[in-house]
Amino acid sequence: MVASYAEPGSPGLFWVDGVWHEQPPMLMSPADHGFWQSSVVFDGARAIAGCAPDLDLHCGRVVRSARALGLKPALTGEEITRLAIEGIKRFPADAVLYIKPVFFGTGLGYDVSQVQTRFALQLQPAPMGTGAGFSATMSPLQRPASTMAPTDAKAACLYPNSSRATAEAASRGFDAAVMRDPDDNLAEFAFANLWIAKGGIALTPTDNGTFLAGITRRRVMGLLNDAGIEAREAVLTEQDLHEADEIFSTGNYSKVVPCTRFETRALNAGPIALRARELYFEWMRRTQGV
Repeated sequence: MVASYAEPGSPGLFWVDGVWHEQPPMLMSPADHGFWQSSVVFDGARAIAGCAPDLDLHCGRVVRSARALGLKPALTGEEITRLAIEGIKRFPADAVLYIKPVFFGTGLGYDVSQVQTRFALQLQPAPMGTGAGFSATMSPLQRPASTMAPTDAKAACLYPNSSRATAEAASRGFDAAVMRDPDDNLAEFAFANLWIAKGGIALTPTDNGTFLAGITRRRVMGLLNDAGIEAREAVLTEQDLHEADEIFSTGNYSKVVPCTRFETRALNAGPIALRARELYFEWMRRTQGV
């Protein structure tokens, strides 16, 4: 019999203060710093049928994010990785999970340096998408510069703006929003990194500190280059999207997914996006078992 926390639609399994919980634990009060001052960072990793691609990198990044926000993480990335693997093994071998380590500030006061830092880990059943494609539109909203927000952290306070951009795009019939940086160059999709292919070359916006240049983005760049397909950063504008042979996204949640409509323009799921997705899952199955 499958445990209730492993059932589809379940919030999953949680680790807090040395104990595994099969129901969501209550963690904060309205007085806690993380509740009203947003001292919360998280990361996202995946477990896919016994593989956990780049789990160690995601667990290491959440520690760096916590420090960037002024929190004081007591666990290392290696310790979080071990906990995550322990949790993965409590699920069926074919489980597909979203793994979310979180650091957050608790205690009274305004100054983040004076609050306590707590940790929680969630492993939630979350099926992979088919990779069939999505539609996208330009957003009127922009990503902030590093002088405006903690863009070097995967901080919860950054996500309402991405949600606003996605909601606005959805109101016009699109699945995703393309966000620009403060200089009006392309930054990313609201919830994933952005790529184009042009003339057989894969290009992704230059990491200029306005968005998280993701772990899956870096992995795909390396896999494509190793396979003989040039993949690199470039300063990109909206015009590049209109002229691209392909548009696709990379991100932890769905890995590699083609954009099949940008504004009014229909696009195919092109050969570079399809090859990138194929390479990623081949690499995962070959090297990332837990």
